[in-house]
Amino acid sequence: MASQMTNIPALKDLHGLLSTRMNKSVEDFRNNLMSVRTGRASVHMLDPVRVDAYGSEMPLNQVAQISTPESQLITVSPFDRGLMGAIEKAIQKSNLGLTASIQGKAIRIFFPELSQERRQEFVKIIRKMAEDGRVAIRHVRRDAMEQLKKHGHDSGTTEDDLKHAEKELQKLTDDYIGKIDSHLAGKEKEIMTV
Repeated sequence: MASQMTNIPALKDLHGLLSTRMNKSVEDFRNNLMSVRTGRASVHMLDPVRVDAYGSEMPLNQVAQISTPESQLITVSPFDRGLMGAIEKAIQKSNLGLTASIQGKAIRIFFPELSQERRQEFVKIIRKMAEDGRVAIRHVRRDAMEQLKKHGHDSGTTEDDLKHAEKELQKLTDDYIGKIDSHLAGKEKEIMTV
């Protein structure tokens, strides 16, 4: 089925722009989910960590190699051993609730098993992140509705064409919110699996 919005000359580019913006909201949500702890250690948990190095703040993965040799352990091996203290400090102050310890040429971060209460706290956190993602998608829809109302009658478009375009916009919105809900359900299952 052809897009009703592409049939309206003034709105031809709107459909592609909407898909791009909504997809970006879903991808942002997915990327944020990667930093949330599950029962296993993941190198993506350290993505938010920024290290004071060489006179500026740099992402941790640019100043060190990060690996997960075991399911409950992350090792951080700095490219420059002089940054060990700065990396340890950055991990401590990152508000990720991680405790790092320097052992030889690497920094080790151990992850104890999550308690049921802690798992439920993480589920609450990701549900809030999902709602933020849904809100971002709804904002895109709101902007598009304004464009429809503003430019819909520019080219002699009928009222029926506008109604079809609005329905299509709502379906697009529902599809992207469904993607967020799907990612949320998968992550919830991952967190609650002991």
